[in-house]
Amino acid sequence: MNPPNAVLTARERARAELTREIKDEASRQLAAVGADGLSLRAVARSLGMVSSALYRYFPSRDDLLTALIIDAYNAVGSAAEEAIAIATPPAARARWAAASRAIRAWALANPHQYALIYGSPVPGYRAPAATIAPASRVPLAFVRVLRDAVSVGELIASDGAWWGTVDGAAPPVEDSLAGQAAALAAALAEADAPDVPAEALVRAVIAWTQLFGMISFELFGQFVGSFEPADAFFEHAVAQLTVFVGLR
Repeated sequence: MNPPNAVLTARERARAELTREIKDEASRQLAAVGADGLSLRAVARSLGMVSSALYRYFPSRDDLLTALIIDAYNAVGSAAEEAIAIATPPAARARWAAASRAIRAWALANPHQYALIYGSPVPGYRAPAATIAPASRVPLAFVRVLRDAVSVGELIASDGAWWGTVDGAAPPVEDSLAGQAAALAAALAEADAPDVPAEALVRAVIAWTQLFGMISFELFGQFVGSFEPADAFFEHAVAQLTVFVGLR
């Protein structure tokens, strides 16, 4: 007779496997009907399950959507982090560009998962706090690149002065930001990257939104008849964005 712990482990494995099957089927339906058309009953029917059995794994459609959203954020976050880790050369500019390429590659390979997290909001769905940490992985990966750039003197201010170890501490830059923008930038810097100048963080956020804007335009057909295929345009734009951020 198997010991109780072995039985429990087997049950956990079985539950994990069925959970994976449920999410895989939900992802297939996501591609077919979109997030707002996702139905627990339809997922259960496709898997040959009764709805009541599936509810033991995901009590509501929103719980299933949340699981898919967390998986998608973690997947794109892993893609960015891994690209940064293996970038050659390891300079900040190369790491930023490598992460940008990895995010685009993931989006092109997983367009429906990308649309789920970066597309239109799902009507009636409110993301819970559990999605915050996974959603933060990509922006925090870029912030770490900035922090490393500051520590080795690879970040340049808008006036051309070096930030970081080359010429010492960064000069005050908040005056170049108006009112509320300056306060928000300072709060962001204090919370997530106290050693990164506020101006650099603002430029990074601008570059980050431009990156996802380009990817969304490509995925949703906005480049048809102009910059399609978008490979060369994307490479040029990423190079320009690294200069804009100050990674020269």
